[in-house]
Amino acid sequence: MMKFVNILTFLFISVTASAQYPVTWTYSAKKIADKKFEIQLVANMQPGWHLYSQKQSDDFVGIPTSFDFSNNPLVSFEGGLKEVGKMEKFKDSKLGLSANQYANTVKFVQIVKLKANVKTNLVGQVEFQTCDDKKCLPPKTNNFTIALN
Repeated sequence: MMKFVNILTFLFISVTASAQYPVTWTYSAKKIADKKFEIQLVANMQPGWHLYSQKQSDDFVGIPTSFDFSNNPLVSFEGGLKEVGKMEKFKDSKLGLSANQYANTVKFVQIVKLKANVKTNLVGQVEFQTCDDKKCLPPKTNNFTIALN
């Protein structure tokens, strides 16, 4: 019976923690030309929370946001992944640390081109860390699939 109670407690804590995670993501593709798409990966943060930029200074100690796209021979990437949002430059003078971060919302944009007129998916994952003024949560990884058609 005690084992059952422990399992229920663990499941409750896990579901509660995931339900209250302060960052939600949306993933979409917008056709902008023949065989060309704008991929949008958008993070929305709850008030008081922030998400780290991909690019950080040397004294940064957190986990920067990073994307890993699975290889798809039908897709080529044009340029790099751009950040669209109001970047905040945080500086902790007591600890001598700094961070490039976003609050509220940030959009990561990537242009991709199909090598043929086909329907396919762009698959990948995003790893990110979120913090508020008192604590940082452990890094989290989300998988995504974006239809290109």
